[in-house]
This record gives sequence, structure tokens and C-alpha cells, in this order.
Amino acid sequence: MKYTLWAALSVVTTLVVNTPVQADQALATAKNCMACHTVDKKLVGPAYKDVAKKYAGDAKAAEILAGKVIKGGAGVWGPVPMPANAQVNPAESKKLVAWILAMN
Repeated sequence: MKYTLWAALSVVTTLVVNTPVQADQALATAKNCMACHTVDKKLVGPAYKDVAKKYAGDAKAAEILAGKVIKGGAGVWGPVPMPANAQVNPAESKKLVAWILAMN
């Protein structure tokens, strides 16, 4: 009985921990963010883990980055500009940025 309970708790914990990441990565994929970014390595743009590290502890980061997701930006990560993403609405932008900044 104890083994079954621990196995069930392990499955539930795995689902709870992994589901939000998959859901937000699905949003990033659907909004074409993953064409230029990956979670853990530089592609065209910086890795999301590097973004999270750079902005760790910055209280204004979420607001600033959410704006950049929609409007685009340049010069922070090198010469390649990030284009505007008009297909991303403000709520989606905030969700994506929260997901990115939660990566440690």
C-alpha cells in the first residue's frame, strides 16, 4: 500500500511540475518564438535560461520584456534585432515572460 501511494504521489508531482512548462512552451511554439529561441542554448536569439539569469532580481524585467515581446527590440543581446510580434497579445506576452523568468 505504501509503495502505491508513493508511486501515485510521484506521478502527480511530475504532472504538476511539468505541465505548466509544456503549456508555456507550446504557447511559445505556437507564437513562433521557438524559431529563434530555445530553452537552454543560443539560437538566433538568446536562450531563455540566459534571459532569466540576466534579469534575475530585476523587479521591472517582466514589464519591460513583455513589451519587447510585442514591439521587438535591439542591442541588448547583440546586433541581431528581435522583430515585433503582433500576433502575441499582452496577456500571452506576460505569460511567456513569466515562464521565461521562472527558469533558473
